[in-house]
Amino acid sequence: MISAILMDINWKEILIGQEEWDFLWEVVLRTGIMLMVIIIGLRILGKRSVKQLSIFELVVIIGLGSAAGDPMFYKEVGILTSVLVFAVVILLYSIITFFIGKIQRFEKIMEGSPSCLIEKGQFAVQNFTKEKLGTQELLSELRVKGISQLGQVETAIEEMSGDMSVFFYEDEDVKYGLPIMPESCNKKSKYIKKEGHHSCEYCGHTEIKKVGAGGKCPVCKKNEWVPSSNQRRVT
Repeated sequence: MISAILMDINWKEILIGQEEWDFLWEVVLRTGIMLMVIIIGLRILGKRSVKQLSIFELVVIIGLGSAAGDPMFYKEVGILTSVLVFAVVILLYSIITFFIGKIQRFEKIMEGSPSCLIEKGQFAVQNFTKEKLGTQELLSELRVKGISQLGQVETAIEEMSGDMSVFFYEDEDVKYGLPIMPESCNKKSKYIKKEGHHSCEYCGHTEIKKVGAGGKCPVCKKNEWVPSSNQRRVT
């Protein structure tokens, strides 16, 4: 029964669709040509890693990738059409890049601007909300950089590329701050059980708390607190 089903399957249509077997050689030729076009296009755009690309440049790369992919295996899409798309995209990129270099406001519109996420050991809440960052995503990036609590960080800036620049306090200047290790989240509470430094679980504001109700944070108005840490960075 299985062999009968296998015999009834149109293997040609499954493997190459509606095209003929000869079209496979054309796919090889189309792919080779478009690969060279992609290499030339990227050489014109310049050398930057994916992490360094701005949103504008990422859109350009995606557009070029789409234009290059279709003519590789769609018979009805001509190579010259795709090359024309490449030329137009690269021309527009060059024009926009020229104005970005000349007009600061235009640069900000097209590529954005750096945002301060941590300042003096606590989150810059107004910018954090604006950038639509997930809290756990940010904490994960900080841990990757060897940070265990916010009091180690003087300033952290999200660059236009999405990368993060972190400037640290000297060891002797490290302050009490919000611990960011995964297990610390389990220690948050609205009630202070032991007098000492406590940090707002939401914004990282740190102050000395006495035993009793923690009250609202003067910065963000949240009311959950975590025992602070003054641990230094281990490098």
